[in-house]
Amino acid sequence: MDQLENQSAQLAELAHAFHGRGWVLGTSGNFSAVVEREPLRIAITASSLDKGRLLPEHILEVGSDGRALKPNQGRPSAETLLHVAIVRNRGAGAVLHTHSVWSTILSDYHIGHGGFFIEGYEMLKGLEGVTTHEHREWLPILENSQDMEALAVETRRMLEENPKAHGFLIRRHGMYTWGKDLVEAARHVEILEFLLESVGRRQMMEPQY
Repeated sequence: MDQLENQSAQLAELAHAFHGRGWVLGTSGNFSAVVEREPLRIAITASSLDKGRLLPEHILEVGSDGRALKPNQGRPSAETLLHVAIVRNRGAGAVLHTHSVWSTILSDYHIGHGGFFIEGYEMLKGLEGVTTHEHREWLPILENSQDMEALAVETRRMLEENPKAHGFLIRRHGMYTWGKDLVEAARHVEILEFLLESVGRRQMMEPQY
């Protein structure tokens, strides 16, 4: 199995697992993994497919411009340029985008502050480089847009301004996170989704929080 086939199989497996957790219902979400750095080649989910039924053959290969290297295979996710921006800025080996209920609600609730801090939770230690629950994680929020080129520019700006962030939210849209590989990126999804639900539920019990 070559690198593209291996990445495609792993991406399809993750899609099924995340769908089962309610993080990418219907056609929501998109996932990618770097196949080669120079020239940049990225394996990414095709557009408008049910993630619970995703197959390895539904994974496309795109270049640094976000366009499919083999156009006859299908259309890549509309948000491919955001994946490219994250890979370029963070040196990520994988980028995962989920659409959970909690990421959607909290991205709307905190948009006025441009993001929010998560601190004091033991689960923060699951994020790469974090060694204590006393860590204070800033989760930026970007306004949503259907103009993906403009949103990619905003993503690059936000990443440059927040070099220690492990993820970010898009208002009423969901969460992006990444890792050096699919294993690390998947762990970051699990950690951040847990933290988002914890923060959201606490705010429901204590509105002043």
